[in-house]
Amino acid sequence: MKGRLPLVALVLALCVLGFFLNSYETDLYRKLLLWIALGLGFNFLFGICGQVAFSHFSFYGLGAYWIVIAVFQLHIPLPLAIILGIVLAGLLALLIAIPSTRLEGPYLALATLALAQLFHLAVVSGREFTGGDTGLGGYRLPDVFGLTVTGPWYTVCIVLLCAGTYVLLNRLDRSWFGRACRAIRDNKAAAAAMGVSVPLTKVIAFTLTSALASVAGFFYAFVDNLVAPGAFSLENMFALLFMVIVGGSGRQIGAVIGVTLLYAAPFFIEPWIGHFHLMAFGALVVALIIFQPRGLVSLIDGRRPHAKERALRTRLS
Repeated sequence: MKGRLPLVALVLALCVLGFFLNSYETDLYRKLLLWIALGLGFNFLFGICGQVAFSHFSFYGLGAYWIVIAVFQLHIPLPLAIILGIVLAGLLALLIAIPSTRLEGPYLALATLALAQLFHLAVVSGREFTGGDTGLGGYRLPDVFGLTVTGPWYTVCIVLLCAGTYVLLNRLDRSWFGRACRAIRDNKAAAAAMGVSVPLTKVIAFTLTSALASVAGFFYAFVDNLVAPGAFSLENMFALLFMVIVGGSGRQIGAVIGVTLLYAAPFFIEPWIGHFHLMAFGALVVALIIFQPRGLVSLIDGRRPHAKERALRTRLS
């Protein structure tokens, strides 16, 4: 219980913070939290399972578009639409993962890259349902079990989503499944020799993280009450990849650090150097990768002795 107190206190602080922000700050804060949730899922897939996939924002967009179309065009009740959306994302992820993860080489990366392009094409072309380039807007979050969730209370919901994603993936990482994923990432042949089903483990990991991305998309749909293709572009996918690498792939706290730093960096850099902020941002990312190849989380490790080292020092003293 004592180990959970810091996390509970942090979640409460993040919830309370939402009540003290203006509308612009609230918008940035909500989107940062959603990016963190996406970063946690992608870090599990890429950093822990060793799978290179470019479909995370496609499933994020799938969740956002689905919830709007299902509730406001197909008139499906919100709880049922959420369940159906998770099932839809899971089935699509299985359709991509089952053939791709059984092959060697970068086939999953290529398959998910094609999926990202197809998703963008489908969204732009399906004007009747998706609104084309302009997207879908002019709607509001319906009442949830008779309760109207607006303002800072919706921010609280996003904080709980982010915290729930962290707890779920952290528990999985520490379980037999997480150990199997890390074994596959490090050496597939050795993992298979120890009895790990490599294809099944990779399929489960891809399906789970894709479904979590779609759930984040449900929440994004009601942040601006607008969903448009630009929010789910490949550029954002590559940015998420850089965030996870810079923070420290394979570490959940690393994903949080990387996403927070690189998401906030342009807002601090642009006022100083204007239109050159993208160049400076790119230089910052390259410098961090060169000088901290294990990610920024290694700075924390460097200043804090590991548990085994502390135990050894205690016994020797």
